[in-house]
Amino acid sequence: MKTFFKSLYRKRRKNEPVTKYLSWLIHLWLGLLSGAIVFVMCVTGCLYAFKNQIVDFTNRDKIYLASASGQPKPPDQIQAELLQQNKQLTSLVIPEQKDRSYVIGYRENQLDKSAYYNQYTGRILGQPEVGSGRFFEVVLDLHRNLMMGNAGRQIVGASVLIFCLLLISGFVLWLPKKLKFLKQGLTIMWKAKFQRVNYDLHNTLGFYTFLMLFFMAATGLYVTYPWVKNAMIVGLGGTSIANISQENDSVDDAFGGLLEDMLQKQDEKKNLKDAPSASIDAILKLAGQHLPYPAVTSIELPNKENPRYVVIKTNTQNLLGMMLPDEITFDKTGNFKTKELFSDKPLNKQFTSLAKPLHTGEIMGLPSIILYFVISLAGCSLPVTGFIIWWHRLRKMK
Repeated sequence: MKTFFKSLYRKRRKNEPVTKYLSWLIHLWLGLLSGAIVFVMCVTGCLYAFKNQIVDFTNRDKIYLASASGQPKPPDQIQAELLQQNKQLTSLVIPEQKDRSYVIGYRENQLDKSAYYNQYTGRILGQPEVGSGRFFEVVLDLHRNLMMGNAGRQIVGASVLIFCLLLISGFVLWLPKKLKFLKQGLTIMWKAKFQRVNYDLHNTLGFYTFLMLFFMAATGLYVTYPWVKNAMIVGLGGTSIANISQENDSVDDAFGGLLEDMLQKQDEKKNLKDAPSASIDAILKLAGQHLPYPAVTSIELPNKENPRYVVIKTNTQNLLGMMLPDEITFDKTGNFKTKELFSDKPLNKQFTSLAKPLHTGEIMGLPSIILYFVISLAGCSLPVTGFIIWWHRLRKMK
């Protein structure tokens, strides 16, 4: 036991900066405290990164069409044919690729359902396979709260916060004393003994992944702790949640805008109740005039809660190919109501709407997902290589 406690401490070396010495202590203690949970977070992050690709693979017989020749059925025709089968169309997702099936949402026997739909033959291909979905629900539950509810959520949040401190202290420890030692911190001596290779893996991979791991951890904390969310919003030019009640004008304006929108929708429900609905084809054509670019398009039809058509196009027409949502709405008769472009939002609202895809790596599709997978895999190795370094130190003391 005495040796164990000795392995958790060492005297400050001659000419060693205090910051580096304290960073060593913090890095060791906090690393041993949170290593196992950080490992679980990174492993589940690796798995969850490819969720969409794996779900698509398990549903490949429904998603990818063997034959995509001819013209797809127009949405109005799809709606009419579904109605003949006592299915009321509620939403439609139109992919950009011609060889991928549509995703339809419909109401049947008072139940809301979704299914893949062959837009060329008019055949419902079936509902999504549930096995992969359930697997990723477990993975997500582990990632968020270790399957322990709110208590697990707090443990995960604290561990991720510690991980941020580990990354910072690790970077301080990585910094070379002199410029001539820089190469040593950037390379791995593969021909050296195991302990040296293990040390280089911990040191070098930690440096190369430092910024990305810190960003991933910070976006994870954003959804866990309100104070982190508040700090990020303020840092990006938004209004502090704590101070928002003191800014009466801003609150009045925001509340006034929300109230006006609610009243308009109530008026639409009342005044347009018996008015003929605009066709889905016409709505999509109007949306194309306002958002004139090819993209994955989803349309939600008017319902009891929202009397408007809501069209969302995922805009990838930017330098990095990021998937940015633009939204436009029309009333039941097809009159234009609102238009919300992602590029017009303030920076803090842009970040808020993209927090999840930024955290998961979905923001730029497969390239960013692969990058996040590699970074998460490197993150998995850090607690392992770090523990081996400490274990070797403990054995040498014995």
